[in-house]
Amino acid sequence: MPENGTTNNNEQINTQDQINNDSDFVPSGTPADDHDNNGTPEDLQARIEELEAEITEVKARANADMYNFQKRVERETDNAKKYALEKFAGSLLDVVDNLERAIAAAGNDDHLINQPVIEGVRLTHKNLLGALEKHGVSVVDPAGQPFNAELHQAVGIDPNTPAGQVANVLQKGYSLSGRLLRPAMVTVGQ
Repeated sequence: MPENGTTNNNEQINTQDQINNDSDFVPSGTPADDHDNNGTPEDLQARIEELEAEITEVKARANADMYNFQKRVERETDNAKKYALEKFAGSLLDVVDNLERAIAAAGNDDHLINQPVIEGVRLTHKNLLGALEKHGVSVVDPAGQPFNAELHQAVGIDPNTPAGQVANVLQKGYSLSGRLLRPAMVTVGQ
């Protein structure tokens, strides 16, 4: 080897030629040829069966992983489709509330009830609720039911109502395919 620490090109070529010409050379980490007497035919057959079983197991695991992946993608796609309308439906709830306020403002006054405008508001309200229901939006109206913190938001206390009971519904709640869009605002008995 020269003094500068590099090898001579002729020495590298000679070493490579010697390796290529050596028929008994087996690189480290690779199995030897059969003529090295690595084991009996029964041992080799057992090893083949062991490797085949391992391949079968790997294939089964890969198939199971692919199946789980497909199911997860389907579930995520279904949820994305199911809840895609969440923001849009949430913005329409204000329109529903305003229509309900207009209907409530008309009250039971015979003069206003028979007005075509109020009748139009009622029909618009009914059609809007029908369209929302068709797309999975349902009303959470807890009037007279026990208070449920998952569905209701208590904003006041009514001392004349039994404890834990919803007294008044100030604003209806809504859910989309079982997921709460907006909790119902209620007063609760003390």
